[in-house]
Amino acid sequence: MCGFTGFVSRSAAPDANALRAMGDTIRHRGPDGEGHYIDDHCGIAHRRLSIIDLATGDQPMYSPDGRYVIAYNGEVYNFKLLREELIAAGHAFQTTCDTEVVLHGYMEWGAEVLKKLRGMFAFVIWDKEKKELFGARDPFGIKPFYYAQMGDLFFFGSECKSFLPHPGFKKELNPAALKLYLTFQYSALNESFFKDVYRLLPGHYLIHREGHTEFASYHSFSFDPQPMSLKKRAEQIREVVTESVEAHQISDVEVGSFLSGGIDSSVIAALSRPDKTYSVGFENKDFDETGEAQALCKELGLRNISKTISAEEFFDTLPSIQYYADEPNANLSTVPLYFLSKLAAQDVKVVLSGEGADELFGGYITYHTTRPYRVYRKAPLALRKTVAAWAAKRPPFHGQGFLTKAAKGIDQTFVGQAFIFDSAEAERALSPAYRGGLTWHDVTEPYFEAVEGTDDLTKMQYLDLHLWQPLDILRKADRMTMANSLELRVPYLDREVWAVARAIPSSQKMRGKTMTKWPLRLAAVPLLPDDWIHRDKKGFPVPFIAWLREEKYYNWAKDLINQSYVAEFFDQNYLLELLERHYSGQARTHRKLYTVLSFLIWYQVYFPEKCGVEPFTPNK
Repeated sequence: MCGFTGFVSRSAAPDANALRAMGDTIRHRGPDGEGHYIDDHCGIAHRRLSIIDLATGDQPMYSPDGRYVIAYNGEVYNFKLLREELIAAGHAFQTTCDTEVVLHGYMEWGAEVLKKLRGMFAFVIWDKEKKELFGARDPFGIKPFYYAQMGDLFFFGSECKSFLPHPGFKKELNPAALKLYLTFQYSALNESFFKDVYRLLPGHYLIHREGHTEFASYHSFSFDPQPMSLKKRAEQIREVVTESVEAHQISDVEVGSFLSGGIDSSVIAALSRPDKTYSVGFENKDFDETGEAQALCKELGLRNISKTISAEEFFDTLPSIQYYADEPNANLSTVPLYFLSKLAAQDVKVVLSGEGADELFGGYITYHTTRPYRVYRKAPLALRKTVAAWAAKRPPFHGQGFLTKAAKGIDQTFVGQAFIFDSAEAERALSPAYRGGLTWHDVTEPYFEAVEGTDDLTKMQYLDLHLWQPLDILRKADRMTMANSLELRVPYLDREVWAVARAIPSSQKMRGKTMTKWPLRLAAVPLLPDDWIHRDKKGFPVPFIAWLREEKYYNWAKDLINQSYVAEFFDQNYLLELLERHYSGQARTHRKLYTVLSFLIWYQVYFPEKCGVEPFTPNK
């Protein structure tokens, strides 16, 4: 796993000192080595975390004739098969690493190589002859890719922060990002929180030449339900996940595994049988799954290494979290993931994890609806709207929410796995300058339109595959592991696993009131104890709700909200009202407050000159 950054210039000669400084900002992504390429038009910096071909896999890497230069971040798990195919086509290799296979694959097949790659990746290839840059990102968006056009400079890289040292980069806040962030808890636009800095979409590639950039898609998600018995379906899932785990263990260094109290990571650990598994929890026993992880390891004969995180550690590390997150991140589980990665990085360079199972197999409880709800939803819409209007005017009664929600389409109620502020309350919390603009409907509507006519579960999964998974789950996974120079591999997010998952009908994915991703649970029956098969999903529980009712952390939040720069973005009195209501126990507003506070900490880290604070220095 690695990181890259660089720029293409049409006028001024590339600045070698600026290029080196850009590479230094992402040293955490690759502390084992660095490399630079520079000519009259292009500069590329690369940081390497050595995983495969430790001796000869340095980058940037060059084609035999010197025409092409590649900087690559990722792992391609079928690179040995592709290497054989390319050798048969006449290509000669100097290394045994996957980077060289990607380069020769591009030389042989052009952009079509992307459809052949099985793995996670983001990379650029500079064609010195055409003076053309080709860049690409994997279908799921596991690996990041940012770009920015500023005058005659075209920037590209693994993280936004890598652009900051260049004198030609103009650092500005993107004002359009804040309102939507308050709803989604993550940056939901293609443009990042840095103005004019964009993400290359998953499953897309770009070609930049003579100041112009073209974009194209090479992959799209579509569901194709196929009839099959649950028993056969479970066998198929177990077979494909087993094969994927085996492929994801290809490495010249030791591979460990993350392990929570849930089924997703437990299946991965049971199949991979690593020497070491890693878990974290909190001092509050209601937010600690390390005991369950240790119990499972005892049954499976695996070693578990765990850490308990204190409240002090949690709050002390928040500036570092926002620094490494690159953009504001308000997912509470990001903090324990950072500590988990730090723990594992003491022993290994690579870990397996269970990200992706929920999106592919239907694992979130928000996907679940009861049979009465599904039956009622088949009633004419006009009737449901009439009943909902009547129910809304009545005093609170049991079933009122059922009747009002059922009168709305899923496109009016679902934004993904986090719905923090609705549009009206977001505007109430913001200062006048940041109100207006896009609503969350503007973001979600195109995705719902793309799967119009499908059932609600399919619509929700489709939205999460395009928003929640790449912009929240995978972004925090990449940033927190890479912050600790640790490579994360996600065997569920594999093209062969997706081919099986997309064929599962919605009717097979749920059982009972809480049993989500049922076929995956059946697939795990020979692998895990019975109580693990029926275990409810918890995620990464964090006791922030309780901490914010302690005087120490209530005062911490209050002091942060009262800082003078906050008035530019928010109605401070309204935020203080939310804080008081939570502290007094009148309401649970901790998620809203954490979302706001995370942004404020991020802004202090990246714009200290506007906050009157000392510049932030990362802890590594």
